[in-house]
Amino acid sequence: MTIGATDEDFLQQLIRLTPPGSAFTTESTSNWVKLLSAIAQTCERVDANAVLLLDEAFPDTTTLLLPNWERVAGLPDECSELGDTYEVRRLKLIQKLTSRGGQAKDYFIEVAAALGYTVTITEFRPFRIGISRIGDPLCNEDWWFVWQVNSALNTIIWFRASKSGAGEPLASWGNVRLECIMNKYKPAHTIVQFAYT
Repeated sequence: MTIGATDEDFLQQLIRLTPPGSAFTTESTSNWVKLLSAIAQTCERVDANAVLLLDEAFPDTTTLLLPNWERVAGLPDECSELGDTYEVRRLKLIQKLTSRGGQAKDYFIEVAAALGYTVTITEFRPFRIGISRIGDPLCNEDWWFVWQVNSALNTIIWFRASKSGAGEPLASWGNVRLECIMNKYKPAHTIVQFAYT
């Protein structure tokens, strides 16, 4: 048998495996062949599901096992709900599974960009005589652990043909998701502030 065999292929294989003799007649109208035909249909269904399992084994092609993949990845989480379409849900799953993490400014700028936000990041340091300049903020030692995300007040996230899915709005406004994600991924010993212009 080959992958993608039909129920007729399975029926012919089962007939060939039938022991010879008068107990099992292989005429198409016999009860034995009718039973084998029902078994062949089940074999075809199992074979088709085995082929589907190849697609279900990978998060970027899964459909039937998508809820299980999401459960394993911890989706939906506190910062996102499930998407309306399979494509959106797959994209969120892949993003969650492939996210590597980081502590550098560039990492958080990339995370924001993946969500559709354009941000800059300001890092603070304590004011030091001989190192700091006139106009630098007067910060004490605690400011080593504070950083600031600078973004537009109402960031507009536009529908993008290669990134968005069917049924999504053409544009959405707000920064709630940005704040949630940044607070979730920030290093535990730091405090993140948000400045909107």
